[in-house]
Amino acid sequence: MDYIDLDGRKIENTTNQDKLLEFLYTNMFGRMLLKPLVKPQVSIMLGKLLSTRLSTCVIKSFIRNNSIDMSEYEKQKFLSFNDFFTRKIKEDKRPIDKTPGTLISPCDCKASVYAIRENTTFSVKHTEYTLRSLLRSPSLAKRFRGGHAFILRLTVDDYHRYVYAASGKQSKNYHIDGTLHTVNPVANDYLPIYKENTREYTVIHTTEFGDIVQMEVGALMVGKISNHKESCSVTQGEEKGFFEYGGSTIILLTQKGSVLPRPDLMENTNAGYETKILQGQPLAAHV
Repeated sequence: MDYIDLDGRKIENTTNQDKLLEFLYTNMFGRMLLKPLVKPQVSIMLGKLLSTRLSTCVIKSFIRNNSIDMSEYEKQKFLSFNDFFTRKIKEDKRPIDKTPGTLISPCDCKASVYAIRENTTFSVKHTEYTLRSLLRSPSLAKRFRGGHAFILRLTVDDYHRYVYAASGKQSKNYHIDGTLHTVNPVANDYLPIYKENTREYTVIHTTEFGDIVQMEVGALMVGKISNHKESCSVTQGEEKGFFEYGGSTIILLTQKGSVLPRPDLMENTNAGYETKILQGQPLAAHV
């Protein structure tokens, strides 16, 4: 997928994972192979395997193949691949932007932003999704009509722990089961991705931005979305949870007139590029 990196360079990047997913979703034989893979039992089984000591044998090659700089992370002995995948980064490596009125990125990601139109739909890589089907709550979807949807896509080389995008009082966690499909954009032409994914979200009631939805979306072969808290006060930059193995996505929904997305993010999205953003960096400012 094409994106703009931290230095503003356009990166045209087609990975082996992208090629595999294109085969699985665009080829009839590939879709036959995919059908058993998206069953929850398969994801659970793989998750258990990746939590065993046996899985440590793939860690070194994974680091090498994905060019992960391990000097940024806390030193530890990993007991399983998932132990490695959910590793913690050094505290000073992801500083939180403390500028008043700043909505931060909760994760390392390739980001896009879309206006939520009056008919309550928005586009993810040229595929339409409705807020009602995403949230399974017509009343909640109506609350965010006219606002913005920030689509924050994590890839396997990203840091897979995430934080709160804003301070406030969070609601309970709403969990929605679903068939686990990849969040890779190539799949969007063939399956309604976010309607099919396991996801969990909370509503954060904030002073600066009004209400915000922060949603974690599981992907193909993600064993677990692990959130730490619910129904309590939270602080911007505080760890909210983590994903176990797989590419994943976080979605932020903001209300009409509450934030102004950063200009480069809007420009890049309109030009068909995602934008590389690190955890703690600004996504938008209070209007």
